[in-house]
Amino acid sequence: MALRGPLCRLLRATLNSCQHSRAHSVAVLGAPFSKGQKRRGVEFGPKAVRDAGLVERLASLEFPVHDFGDLSFQHLENDDHFMHVPLPRTVGRASQQVSGAVSRAVGAGHTSVMLGGDHSLAIGSVEGHAQQCPDLCLIWVDAHADINTPLTSPSGNLHGQSVAFMLKELQDKMPDVPGFSWMKPFLSARDLVYIGLRDVDPGEHIILKNLGIQYFSMRDIDRLGIQRVMEVTLDHLLARKQRPIHLSFDIDAFDPALAPATGTPVNGGLTYREGIYITEEIHNTGLLSAMDLVEVNPMLGGGPEAVEATASLAVDVIASALGQTREGAHVALQEIPAPKEDTEQLRL
Repeated sequence: MALRGPLCRLLRATLNSCQHSRAHSVAVLGAPFSKGQKRRGVEFGPKAVRDAGLVERLASLEFPVHDFGDLSFQHLENDDHFMHVPLPRTVGRASQQVSGAVSRAVGAGHTSVMLGGDHSLAIGSVEGHAQQCPDLCLIWVDAHADINTPLTSPSGNLHGQSVAFMLKELQDKMPDVPGFSWMKPFLSARDLVYIGLRDVDPGEHIILKNLGIQYFSMRDIDRLGIQRVMEVTLDHLLARKQRPIHLSFDIDAFDPALAPATGTPVNGGLTYREGIYITEEIHNTGLLSAMDLVEVNPMLGGGPEAVEATASLAVDVIASALGQTREGAHVALQEIPAPKEDTEQLRL
C-alpha cells in the first residue's frame, strides 16, 4: 500500500519518545500458559513456534534477536471461581508477570514478540507495552472479539474477555475480578481496530456498537478487500498522530484449513495472502513496537502435519510483521555485483 498525502507525511515525521529509544532488535518472550480457557495443550505453543524455526528466521532478517526463554507460571491452589469465571487469580498473576516482562523488553529498546499461550496473556502484554508507550494503539487480528465482561461471557473464560480489561469505556461495566487489582484500564475505544471477526457473542456485539469500535468482519474483508481494510485501519489509528502499534494476532484468525491446531477454529477465516498482507502493512508503517502470537495448540489439529502447518504459519506471521517480504529480504546485497578481474580470467 502506498501511503500518500497527510498520513504519509505524518509517518515520516520525527518519532515520539517511545520510538526514539527503540533499537532495531527483537525480544522473544515465551508464555506457556493455558488457564484463560479450558483446552489443554496451548501451553506448548511457544515451543512449537520455536521448533518451527522462529529464531532462525528472524536472525536471517539481519537484526539482533534475543530469545529470553519462557516465563514460569504458578497455578494457585486456592483459586475459586469468581461468578462463573474460572481461575481468575491464576490468570491475573500470569498477566502481571507478562506485563513486567514486556515492559522491560520494550523499555530496553527491543520490539517485543510474546508467544502464547492463550489470548488472556494479551492483557499483560498490552498493559506492559502501555507502561512504556502510553499512547499506543492496538490492532487485534482474531476470529473473536474477546471483549466480553464477566457479566456477558457465555463461558466465563478469560481469554474471551481480554480487551474488556483494557478499555477505559468499560471500567464501570467490569466488576472487580480477583487477581487484577494491579492494573487499571488504559486504552480508549478509538485506539482499537479489529480485523477478521466472524464469531462475536451477543454481548460483545452490543459493546462494539455502543462504543463505536472500528472493526472489520470477514464479510467486510470480502466486500472491501484487504488493501482497503488496511488503509482504513491505519488511517483510523494514525491520522490523528503517529504512535506505537501493538499487534495482537490470534492464529485462529486464519481459516482452519491453514491453521487447524488451535482451540476455537471458525470456518471462513483469513487466507494466507490476507493475513500476511496485514502484517506487511503494519511493518511498513515503521511503528510496530510489540506483538503477540497466541493460541497455537500442538495437542489439537489431528496430527503432526497439522501442528507443523499451524506453527509454520505463526512463524510467517511474525517474520512478515518484522520485515520479511514476499519479494525476498534485500539486506545482504546493496548493489548488483560486478565481475572481478580473476573471474574474467577463469572464463578464458
